Amino acid sequence: MKRIFLYIAPLVLLASCAKNLDDYNVDQKNPAEVSQAPLFSNALKELTDDVTSPSVNINVFRFWIQQWTATTYQDEPRYNFVTRNIPENFWEPLYQEVLHDLKQAKTYATEDTEIEDVQRNNQIAAIEITSVYAWTVLVNTWGDVPYTEALSDIGQPKYDDAATIYGDLLNRLDAAIAMIDPSGEGFGSADLLYGGDMAAWLKFAHSLKLKMAITLADVDELRAREIITASAAAAFTSNADNAAFAYVSASPNNNPVSNNLNSQFTSRQDYVAGGPFVNVLNSLEDPRRPFFFTTVNGEYVGGGIGSSNQYSTNSKPSDKVIAPDFEALLLDYSEVEFILAEAAARWGIGGTPSEHYNKAIEASITYWGGDDRDVANYLAQPAVAYASASGDWKEKIGVQKWLALYNRGYDAWVEWKRLDHPQLEPAFRAVDPGIIPNRLTYPVSERTLNGTNVDAAASKLGGDDVVHKVFWDVN
Repeated sequence: MKRIFLYIAPLVLLASCAKNLDDYNVDQKNPAEVSQAPLFSNALKELTDDVTSPSVNINVFRFWIQQWTATTYQDEPRYNFVTRNIPENFWEPLYQEVLHDLKQAKTYATEDTEIEDVQRNNQIAAIEITSVYAWTVLVNTWGDVPYTEALSDIGQPKYDDAATIYGDLLNRLDAAIAMIDPSGEGFGSADLLYGGDMAAWLKFAHSLKLKMAITLADVDELRAREIITASAAAAFTSNADNAAFAYVSASPNNNPVSNNLNSQFTSRQDYVAGGPFVNVLNSLEDPRRPFFFTTVNGEYVGGGIGSSNQYSTNSKPSDKVIAPDFEALLLDYSEVEFILAEAAARWGIGGTPSEHYNKAIEASITYWGGDDRDVANYLAQPAVAYASASGDWKEKIGVQKWLALYNRGYDAWVEWKRLDHPQLEPAFRAVDPGIIPNRLTYPVSERTLNGTNVDAAASKLGGDDVVHKVFWDVN
């Protein structure tokens, strides 16, 4: 049975004794039937946990993008993700928890005769937007994955073409947007992202369209440009719009980062700041440093990637980052402005690159706790200002987006793959062939249970390895 998060009311005993033996055969903690609301809540939390967790058993992208590194155990920073079966542990929750629950929630919402059509449509739209997000994580991480035959009774589902999946997801997103009535009800308090605010979901959907469109820019420039032109004005316009998941202080609904770094939950000392990341922050006197990391003798110090590092002599993620109730971001305003900066640089649409670049950096600094003076001083530096920062638009935007996506290893990894900046060196003693992975390999369970279809998908890539790239990563 699946765990249901937060919103299932306790069963109440209506009589002092049971009428027959069947009355005892009820699992009160795992009810056989639930409504769409708790399923939607659980899916949102599982999705956020999966992309937020720093556990070396699940999510190692902060290591790969060199925001963090490890102290003693170096398998994961060196790209060994087989020992802990990381592909399986990242893949399985997305299919079995997130997408399965969302599918069930959509079925229940569709069949619910006790709500009005407007609320039903809004609920289905929120479910679909969340589903699209989850599917993009799978495709961006692996490439071809089971899609049309997934979440069904088919024991060996085929692997669909990744580009075709992306196209269908964009169509589903358009359909969800068309269903939303911003003035109507949604999931209410069961909506752990926006509290039932459908106007906020509408902005999230358009912002997700921008994110997907810019991901396609190198392989389908025309469609990417059309989508960005159509959705830019309807996307996020401030940090108040961010798709932020509000964790709470108490386990099990605390931020998973705290489970791995906060002394309230663990005594382990496995994570420190990554040297390449901290070095760039220091070179720019970045005002976000005290919000990102602790200091060592008043300095921000990062460890070597793939090297053994002493916990006491390196900076650690800050108290803000490891707080149990620190929110997690699925998508934010800073990202939207970086996307618009890139669209302006690529195609000369929607304003100037510098205008959106500056707004993106401002949004990130103020989100983390900096003020207007911090923003002005930072942007005034020749190494930061769009006109004088090093490199072409890909380098300018790529470096600053890498910094702004701190603590969001998965998203930072996707953007690094796409923009090819910053220029990062593979970890010390990296697993052969000594490159930062471009994808995860398919889970062992898939090879065991669905080997023919895995082999076909791997063959299209050129091999099931970390070298070959997903369809949109052509540069």
